[in-house]
Amino acid sequence: MGGFFGVVAKHDIVEDLFYGTDYHSHLGTKRGGLAVGNGDGIVRYIHNIENAQFRSKFGEDIGKLRGTRGIGVISDYEDQPLLIRSHLGHFSIATVGVIKNADELVEKAFRGKGLHFSEMRGGEINPTELVAAIINQKDTFEDGIQQVWELIKGSCSILLLTKDGVLAARDKLGRTPVALGKKPGAFAASLETCAFPNLDYEVDRYLGPGEIVKITPDGCEQRVPPRGKLQICSFLWVYYGYPASNYEGINVEIVRNRCGAFLARNDHVKVDLVAGIPDSGIGHGLGYAAEAGVPFRRPFVKYTPTWARSFMPQNQDIRDQVARMKLIPIREIIQGRKLLFCEDSIVRGTQLKDAIQRLYDSGAVEVHMRPACPPLAYGCKYLNFSRSRSELDLAARKAIAALEGPDAKNVEEYAKTGSEKYEAMVGWIAQKLGLTTLRYQRLEDLVEAIGLPKEKLCTFCWDGVGVD
Repeated sequence: MGGFFGVVAKHDIVEDLFYGTDYHSHLGTKRGGLAVGNGDGIVRYIHNIENAQFRSKFGEDIGKLRGTRGIGVISDYEDQPLLIRSHLGHFSIATVGVIKNADELVEKAFRGKGLHFSEMRGGEINPTELVAAIINQKDTFEDGIQQVWELIKGSCSILLLTKDGVLAARDKLGRTPVALGKKPGAFAASLETCAFPNLDYEVDRYLGPGEIVKITPDGCEQRVPPRGKLQICSFLWVYYGYPASNYEGINVEIVRNRCGAFLARNDHVKVDLVAGIPDSGIGHGLGYAAEAGVPFRRPFVKYTPTWARSFMPQNQDIRDQVARMKLIPIREIIQGRKLLFCEDSIVRGTQLKDAIQRLYDSGAVEVHMRPACPPLAYGCKYLNFSRSRSELDLAARKAIAALEGPDAKNVEEYAKTGSEKYEAMVGWIAQKLGLTTLRYQRLEDLVEAIGLPKEKLCTFCWDGVGVD
């Protein structure tokens, strides 16, 4: 999905920028970038982080950087931040989100015969460059950013490094969060609040949907007020977000614990121990175990010192191999026992199927699975969750196709928890994965665990209900 961090201070900000950006490394797998302003100039570095940590790639660069304002980004796709020179001045830009109608907007821009775009590998246009081109069509940054929101299909939150500060803009429906932090002499904008505590920032407030602010060494000035409609991505709490982060003032780990507790309240299975698929399933598993009064153990441990994230490689076979190498079973905990695992979600299920078989191979008597969210029945059209994945590859859609045929149109009937079609879909997935039982979280329980009204949450990937 990607994440960003921006900071402005009365003193050098490079160390804060370096670590603040690094705290977003769990959100992106392709590129990392830093841009620092000092005087009227901007210096930028971008590195590939597919096979090495952000810190190792930028360790030498930070010694060359000095400045009082800067932005950093972890990207799961394109090179950023970009350096732009236009009638609005010399600036740097970083974005988080996705543009689903990029080709259409590029073709429209070409009709004016005044623009050109650099192609990335594969022939695609850098979406951040497209955003910058749209912004530059207006007379102010603020008007340009709002023009981006009116033209694109998808979502886009933005950081702009200018000659005297940083503009922070949250997507018009607030699908991704942006929090403001402050400490004496410095102000920051971050997608993840977990970037703040160890850098001595306190959360000042959260930007509203469509809100644009400018941060300078003297404070934060609102440039465009927030809009009324909020549609923050629920999956941030379920999976994407880091446990130490808060969105809308609601902590990720606490929500995951509550998700697990809801799963336990609706369950009557008798097991010997509860576990979480590392890492994002652990918070859910701890909540389940505490509510059910069953011991929490670690039948799988994750080996992270050398293995890259499992979805980094483009080749699916390699991703599956990496995932297998990272999870090490502990036979002494598994053998002869009935195990219940909590998982953040079941997306495709291929890696999970292998993990389940390895539990049986290690002597498990039963394996029960409790995902912390409902079945993923729709590919996300608002963020980058499913960029390289066909909607028909989702485990739920495979089940529907198997039960109804490849041209099934009544997906919404399968999304109704407890319906006959829903139970048939869940049963098919459980059988394919080799599970003793499979029970998903109910959407109403997930909403209650998060603690926001449903109308403020985007739940499209589960129920197909979305707001554009």
